[in-house]
Amino acid sequence: MDAIEAIMSRRSIRKFKDTEVPRDIIETLAAAADSAPSACNKRPVDIYFVTDKVKLAALSKSGFFTKMSSPLAVVIAGNTSRTLPRSFGEYWIQDAAAATENLLIAANALGLGACWCGVYLQKKVMDRVAEILDFDSKTIPFSLVRIGYPDEQHEPHEGYSEKRVRFI
Repeated sequence: MDAIEAIMSRRSIRKFKDTEVPRDIIETLAAAADSAPSACNKRPVDIYFVTDKVKLAALSKSGFFTKMSSPLAVVIAGNTSRTLPRSFGEYWIQDAAAATENLLIAANALGLGACWCGVYLQKKVMDRVAEILDFDSKTIPFSLVRIGYPDEQHEPHEGYSEKRVRFI
């Protein structure tokens, strides 16, 4: 699948087969997520691949939108010890979003399903995820992505709309 097809056909999948994702595919996903752009190349994003069944179950209970089961969960977090100085420090949020999107597109291209569950800005969910994964105070959970082999299919969205795009 080429890049444009992977972008255009990507859909959120919330039902997964109980089939493990092989390590080599996980490593490809890791490389894709970590290859996202980063402001001034500071790389303030840490990526956690979770396959431990106890932690997967706990992550499922961490928030309202996380209540699903998958053989793999990925938590993308900002590490404030590597952010830009002063008011530029919040650029880690854009870096984390770019890494999350790269992960979603790569999962689709590899025949996997994925669902981005928002974590950042939900204080209770952030605290739960940080506790489950034993984050230190400098690590801020941003997104939780459930990944696995899809057990449901959806037609691609008609994402492009001229009403939302301006050519100037």
